[in-house]
Amino acid sequence: MTYSQIILNKGKEFSLLRFHPWVFSGAIAKKDQYLKEGDIVEVYSNKLEFLGMGYYAGGSIAVRIISFKKTIIDENFWFEKINKAYQYRIQLNILNENTNVCRLFFGEGDGAPGLILDYYDGHVVFQAHSWGVYIQKENISNAIIRVLGTELKSIYDKSSETISKHFTEKTKNGFLFGSIETEDVLVIENNHVFKIDFINGQKTGFFIDQRDNRKLLGKYCKNKSVLNTFSYTGGFSVYASKSGANTVDSVDVSQGAINLCEENIKINDVHNHQCFVEDTFEFLKDKKNSYDVIILDPPAFAKSRDSKHNAVTAYKRLNATAIKLIKKNGIIFTFSCSGVIDKMLFYNTITAAAIEAGRNIKILHYLYQPADHPVTPYFSEGEYLKGMVLWVE
Repeated sequence: MTYSQIILNKGKEFSLLRFHPWVFSGAIAKKDQYLKEGDIVEVYSNKLEFLGMGYYAGGSIAVRIISFKKTIIDENFWFEKINKAYQYRIQLNILNENTNVCRLFFGEGDGAPGLILDYYDGHVVFQAHSWGVYIQKENISNAIIRVLGTELKSIYDKSSETISKHFTEKTKNGFLFGSIETEDVLVIENNHVFKIDFINGQKTGFFIDQRDNRKLLGKYCKNKSVLNTFSYTGGFSVYASKSGANTVDSVDVSQGAINLCEENIKINDVHNHQCFVEDTFEFLKDKKNSYDVIILDPPAFAKSRDSKHNAVTAYKRLNATAIKLIKKNGIIFTFSCSGVIDKMLFYNTITAAAIEAGRNIKILHYLYQPADHPVTPYFSEGEYLKGMVLWVE
């Protein structure tokens, strides 16, 4: 099979030689004038040396590389790619008798930008973050069927929320394989049970990336009063409650999220929990000395570099408020999932918040995304989740 070729400007090949998977539009010297969004292309240096293959897009990131070797992009290609990701997770024992939910494929971290696959006890949620991935969905779906075999129960395409607005009319969420009897699926994570609504819920239905951090939280909750802000479906709340907290309060502005949070609390048979449908900033106003442990896990305040300044301001305000009001010798788990907020900027923001709050803090842990959201040294941008555990004197 032959693919269209893209030739780079002189000196623009070095990032690809270091296996960074993005080609920016300004690096391109020559391309086929008839290229369409999502077309598979071969990328060459100015000296016509082969560099990689990927899907073309009309934006600032013109090519996302999915192979640094010449190959045919077909079902077998995707089978090898997805099976490699699956075996990596099996070898690390991420899926085991106590946990049957994980991220099965994580974009650039697993070698295919724009492809997200989440695994919920045999149900796979497919999300394409680019048109190039979306038009490969039949090959990808068939590859998943081959990789998981009889373990697979369904594949659900939930790409309409993540695909470019230019293509939303061409996408429709729905099952690519199998089905479910109800919209809710029960999974276990570290022996905790959660109800997942991957059809109607945010993202793919559950924030899988906080699994290790939820487990760590449990070590700090015994006999404590705990507040989980931006609680969504109550992941941190369940861990806190099951770990012996005296009281746990969950706060989220979404009634739907709180409803599912209450169901998850009930499923796990805990009775020390309350839910509040309220804006977190409003809720915190009169809560001085009410909590021993506070979790701050807001949605991405910055989704683009243009909004970075406003995001930093919001993170500083949120953390300064929590540091001011928490009880003496309290613990704060604080996070940012904004990719444009790097580790050092987040660290500096928390430092500024502590100075503003006028209290001394110690950093007990630095927190990251788990191994099923792999980060490679060739693509440091993949490290989007960062956090800290703070001791507030």
